[in-house]
Amino acid sequence: MKTLLKNGLVVDYKNNIEENMDILIEGDKIKKVAKNISDDADKIIDCTNLVVMPGMIDMHCHLREPGFEHKETIETGSKSAVCGGYTAICPMPNTKPTPDNVEVLERIINEAKRVNLCKIFPYASVTKGEKGEELVNFEELKKAGAIAFSDDGMPVVNSRFMRQAIIEADKLNTFVASHCEEKSVSAGAINAGEVADKLGVEGVLPEAEEIMAAREIVISETNNVRAHICHISTKTSVNMIRDAKERGVKITCETCPHYFTFTVDEVLNSGVNAKMNPPLREEKDRQAIIEGLKDGTIDCIITDHAPHAEEEKNKGLAQAPNGIIGFETVVPAIIMNLVEPGHLTYLDVVRLTSYNPSILLGLDDKGTIEEGKTADITIIDPNKEYVYTKEMVVSKSKNSPFIGKKLKGKNKYTIVDGNIVYED
Repeated sequence: MKTLLKNGLVVDYKNNIEENMDILIEGDKIKKVAKNISDDADKIIDCTNLVVMPGMIDMHCHLREPGFEHKETIETGSKSAVCGGYTAICPMPNTKPTPDNVEVLERIINEAKRVNLCKIFPYASVTKGEKGEELVNFEELKKAGAIAFSDDGMPVVNSRFMRQAIIEADKLNTFVASHCEEKSVSAGAINAGEVADKLGVEGVLPEAEEIMAAREIVISETNNVRAHICHISTKTSVNMIRDAKERGVKITCETCPHYFTFTVDEVLNSGVNAKMNPPLREEKDRQAIIEGLKDGTIDCIITDHAPHAEEEKNKGLAQAPNGIIGFETVVPAIIMNLVEPGHLTYLDVVRLTSYNPSILLGLDDKGTIEEGKTADITIIDPNKEYVYTKEMVVSKSKNSPFIGKKLKGKNKYTIVDGNIVYED
């Protein structure tokens, strides 16, 4: 099977390419990248006015299976992911049972193979049952297919355990992704401040994230090992990580579209669908996140796609679970908040959504559009305008603050292993 992509704006950060070119795909590989390819093909896609980029990789999401299939399944989550433009995703281990052993990890991997839409590289947990009481067998789980380790959703409170975990993962040429939350100051529903006071709910202090982020920086620097900080949301976190990187500390981090799109004020519009952990912050934090994306302090954009059933989210602001879905709105969030205002170029977008994730995860055949590489490609229409409705949502859950809003930018095609798995 040969597929020819014609006249698209091909963007490849690794090779500093941002120009109109053609791409010939043969089987599951990129056969040729050049101007005016005239080879015969079984399918020709006109990519005029479209952006053609290496397949997006989401380093941090939640698929809920096993154990919480009423929220999402590996199959429904994969459908949502390819709709949003993702060719590879990394689900977190806060499932029931937890992938803290080979049997559960292989169950997830085998279901992903059966679904066969996007590549799925699951995390294993850091501690057994994510209880923070006993470390997992890192080597055994890495050999079984764990891409990395995290207790996301639950901070590893015990610093001795976290130090040991970060060092163990580093020896295996992988990493621990830390959910930074100091529990003694994290109680609350939304960010502490005027909005929380107005709504009469307890506020989450920004120090809850920052104290733990500082700990991971210390462990990384003192032991000269790699550590990764999940979903940063505050100006202080950005500043600390920037300073650490300038000293040569092996620290990396990620953020989510909601932290450069919204502030805590969005809770007044979207209610529980603007409740997540860490919470939406102030405008100064949003601007700091954008600056961190621009200057390379923040390594990648992830979705933290976190589906919840409607009846769960409808429990009220104080009781509703944290999290929003994110696969399907990442493209317009990036276009509208980063590209159109001039903060990022498309080369930057590829760096943050594809190239850097491939490097961090050790996925050598991804993150670039090169001849001979696997044909995982995302094709977006940056100019498509539409209102995002509940009926359009592919995910099993509908908890999104983007519903009802006018958006610009949409994924048009998702190609995995040379196969078109999504077409708008």
